[in-house]
Amino acid sequence: MLTQRVAWILWPAFLVACAMEFVFFSLFDPTEMHLFGEPLEASRMAIYSVGFFVFWAMGSASSFLTCFLQRSPWEVNRCPLPSAERPEGCPKREEPGCCN
Repeated sequence: MLTQRVAWILWPAFLVACAMEFVFFSLFDPTEMHLFGEPLEASRMAIYSVGFFVFWAMGSASSFLTCFLQRSPWEVNRCPLPSAERPEGCPKREEPGCCN
């Protein structure tokens, strides 16, 4: 299940990053970009690479948030501990001999 969710997050984000890279750098020349008023002192390839990973990170954050918010109530409210190992006073703990 974890591998599947990672694929749900990273693959669409990769495709979006590819498209954003194409659109963004079709409109803006990397050698004319400035950061905090200073020109970027990196090669075109370095700027393209950093831009791609920034777009991928933003797409991954969006996909992660979608996966996080689509969880069912059962996934959100389930206890990761088996019922016998839950702390005393837990309403979902099975006490020995209580429910025969």
